[in-house]
Amino acid sequence: MDTDADRIPDHPDIRAVTLQQVLEALVDPVRRSIVTQLSDAHADVKCGGFDLPVSKSTATHHFRILREAGLIRQYYVGTSRMNALRRNEFDDVFPGLLNVVVAADNTSLTHG
Repeated sequence: MDTDADRIPDHPDIRAVTLQQVLEALVDPVRRSIVTQLSDAHADVKCGGFDLPVSKSTATHHFRILREAGLIRQYYVGTSRMNALRRNEFDDVFPGLLNVVVAADNTSLTHG
């Protein structure tokens, strides 16, 4: 029988993630939107709780890229896969980067 721990995907040690990997993850507007929505929500969000212009399978791909780049942590609450921004861990390794990305993404949404 599967336990909740068996269902949780692997998450990298943020210190092993390269700046190149992070920037490649953030270059896509859908992934930036996920990061921005998590930051603006100030709470964890289930996968179906995002406003995304892509199919569920494509969204799953984007969540995986963000997880592998160390930007988000995923876990389950019941049957819902939750997403948490790894802001504190991320800011320790890449200080200020998330703030700049989120601010720029929010600016482009209001002026774009």
